Amino acid sequence: MRRLGTGLTALALAGAVVAATAVSATAAPAAAPPAKCDTGGWGSAPKSAAANDYKPLTKVRAGQHACYDRLVFEVPSAGGKPVGYRVGYVDALHQDGSGDRIPVGGGAILEIRVAAPSYDPETGKATYPAKAGKPLPGVDIRGFKTFKDTRFAASFEGDTQIGLGVRKRLPFRVVQQKNQLVVDVAHS
Repeated sequence: MRRLGTGLTALALAGAVVAATAVSATAAPAAAPPAKCDTGGWGSAPKSAAANDYKPLTKVRAGQHACYDRLVFEVPSAGGKPVGYRVGYVDALHQDGSGDRIPVGGGAILEIRVAAPSYDPETGKATYPAKAGKPLPGVDIRGFKTFKDTRFAASFEGDTQIGLGVRKRLPFRVVQQKNQLVVDVAHS
């Protein structure tokens, strides 16, 4: 009789656990629907804009969004004028001036050239303290969905050259904002 009572108690407890699990599973809030990503007009073809008013680059930063990863180039002395650029996929990153190959991790390499030197042209003093072949200072892309590596290539004849390693060849866009050049690369 005692065994029967213990067995019934165990069975009742098991039933209570199952019921509580079912209640908590149904009471849990529904997951948010995935973000609708409109990347119409984006593409993987090269993009460029001319500008002849070279102002120094002062900062590069990265951010994550629901549909894309973003790299922002700060050129504050541009005064809202457009910043020239050339952005496109390359098979390998070769440093301006020397032609040396700079390894960039990831499944594809996006070469970004910003018409802004990383130094003050009048004094030669660095305005963005990057080193050739090294990751971009102050840019942490750990955990990003699309960005896999960043490499500073050169600042040569008024242009700063950067290699951005991405997961694979994905659509991107380039946006001009006041004192900024923005490069967004889609997650898919």
